[in-house]
Amino acid sequence: MKNRALVVGYILVVWFVISFVTNIIGPLMPLIISDFRLSLTLAGFLPFSFFLAYGVVSIPAGMMIETFGPKPVLLAAFLLNLAGALAFSRFPTYGVAVGALFVIGLGMAMLQVVINPLMRVAGGEQHFAFYSVMGQLVFGLASFVSPLVFAGLMTGRGARDLLAALPFAAQPQWIALYWLFAVIFGAVILVTLCMKIPAIELKDEEKAGAFDAYVTLLKTPHVILFFLGIAAYVGTEQSLANWMSQFLATYHGVSPTAEGAHSVGNFWGLMSVGCLVGLGALKLFDAKAVLVAICALAMVCVGAALFGDRQVSLIAFPTCGFFLSAMFSIVFSLALNSVPKNHGALSGILCSGILGGAVVPLIVGALGEHIGLRAAMLAVFVTLGFLMSIGFWARPLVRNETITWRKKVAA
Repeated sequence: MKNRALVVGYILVVWFVISFVTNIIGPLMPLIISDFRLSLTLAGFLPFSFFLAYGVVSIPAGMMIETFGPKPVLLAAFLLNLAGALAFSRFPTYGVAVGALFVIGLGMAMLQVVINPLMRVAGGEQHFAFYSVMGQLVFGLASFVSPLVFAGLMTGRGARDLLAALPFAAQPQWIALYWLFAVIFGAVILVTLCMKIPAIELKDEEKAGAFDAYVTLLKTPHVILFFLGIAAYVGTEQSLANWMSQFLATYHGVSPTAEGAHSVGNFWGLMSVGCLVGLGALKLFDAKAVLVAICALAMVCVGAALFGDRQVSLIAFPTCGFFLSAMFSIVFSLALNSVPKNHGALSGILCSGILGGAVVPLIVGALGEHIGLRAAMLAVFVTLGFLMSIGFWARPLVRNETITWRKKVAA
């Protein structure tokens, strides 16, 4: 492939854009609640609408790639993103926000389905693992930068100057972010139109699979349990990321536009660092043992974040990201290694579990209305407990290769 480096660079940019836009909801949550005068339950519908889209479109997006190829799917995804960003920025009301976030979520889900196989083709199968890790690092970097950009817009004159230049009525200052997102999506659409995107020949584990394969898998109890595991992980991640800033503002008087935003950024930044450490741990220890250990450590951090003083909470919340980082990959790989065939259909089922990011934060918000946000966030212990249980009951047909295991085989 002549333009291999260019396509790989383009995919890394797409990863950056996905993360930059997706993980801004958490830092914005206290301001949205204040400006729209929302209850915690209504606020919980914002991440709900975004991540619900993943459950709706993940499997159809795989079928679209097989039918139309990657470039039309990429363009359709970015057009949905652009439409959602423009709708929200032009009409910043709660009702429009819920609908716009759902539309943006549809686009983001389609992008995540297409860029993994596209990276395998563009980068070469022998380099796929390396570029996948690089993509995750770029994803983490964008999640770290996004709240910092938000803080800069809110504390500087950038947002005020941008909004003052627009021919519309006065808007909340943070709406400038969605005008920025619209500009980014428009630019990426132009780049995509000009790019020569290679065709994708999907491997068995990347294909959507026939309807019968889904029926067969959904009749298997441990497949349902792994689906719930993915839902539990994304629900844990998004509950912490989305409610962290609101919790810090409510219980410790932390500014959402300064320390609150930085805490969310550090959460995602430490998640990237944790990915690298997790890779090393999986070369030394069995994946199930690693999962149990990091779930236990994450529980300790969540407890410290919820019940510690201001300084402890500011440190413990971001540190949760470090221990969460490897959970998704471990659960996903244990699931794929636990069935002998229909990996493409299983991947679609597991990716639909991302809708856990819609359900769990909504439950936390609804509970927070009645028992307070601190008590409501104890729900995270339930999801982490379920994730820990996977380390005990999972029976993969193939276990991860470790240095110790390799030495035993050689002996």
